[in-house]
Amino acid sequence: MKAKPLPPVYALRAFESAARTGSFTLAAEELSLTQSAVSKHVRTLEAYFGRKLFVRRGPKMSVTAEGRIFATGLKRGFRQIEEACTLFQTQRDVLRLKAPSTLTMRWLLDALAAFRKTRPGFEVQITSVWMDVDTVDFFSEPYDCAILLGAGKFGEDTHCVKLFDEWLIPICSHALAQAARANLAACDLIHPSPDRRDWRRWLNGSGHAFDVDITRGGQVFDMLEQGIAAAVAGHGISIGDLALCAGAIDEGQLALPFKTAVNAGDAYYLVAPEDSGKAAQVRELHAFLESRMPRLTYPDIRFAGVR
Repeated sequence: MKAKPLPPVYALRAFESAARTGSFTLAAEELSLTQSAVSKHVRTLEAYFGRKLFVRRGPKMSVTAEGRIFATGLKRGFRQIEEACTLFQTQRDVLRLKAPSTLTMRWLLDALAAFRKTRPGFEVQITSVWMDVDTVDFFSEPYDCAILLGAGKFGEDTHCVKLFDEWLIPICSHALAQAARANLAACDLIHPSPDRRDWRRWLNGSGHAFDVDITRGGQVFDMLEQGIAAAVAGHGISIGDLALCAGAIDEGQLALPFKTAVNAGDAYYLVAPEDSGKAAQVRELHAFLESRMPRLTYPDIRFAGVR
């Protein structure tokens, strides 16, 4: 069934103003109209809905109870429209970016700091959030683009470009490296995800014949950053992303007990809606991020999987 057309916006605006100010005269002044024009707009709405919005009490016009409820909803709606217009007008060179927390702390913040120096008038507003599954809904979430971990499929109405692969590798403190190499099954494992999938992926793809029960005990966290911190503190053997752990490895905070990194098919992607009004800004950000990709300069590491 075809939807009934909405009443004229200017009539809605006139009624909301008259109800809020309690006066056709004040509403006319606010909207730069005549009092008779405001009165006509209100009558248009009353005819459209088939009910009274104002009643006369002596010399004064008062909004009805139903009209008061209607006016409250219109007030919220017009405020949202005003905010959207202000945002559109003032944020032409602003990108609102959603990104995973570990990626943000271990790579993205430094990359964006360098980007701001090259483009001081271009602001990237980053929101770093925990995501059990990397997703974004550009219709309901207030973002222009996102960096997500996955296999490159983030919805029919999105466009994505690959940034870099995820390479899983065991990490630990230097004090635990030898024990891990000697008998991994006897070590305390750290799981950076509740489903323990990262250890499972590495064990399946590394080619090492370990008899390790990943369901046995261990520390379980819900983000990679926590797993890295626990490994640095010497609480066990964790799985990390080689690119995101590179700084801690190079600084001597972390050791690599095994020299095999595994890619299970996931990578980090810059994702944006297909119909984005900020496609040019997203392309500019991507071009810069490409120049700041993590460099995996580890000649003794064997890379197993997609590369």
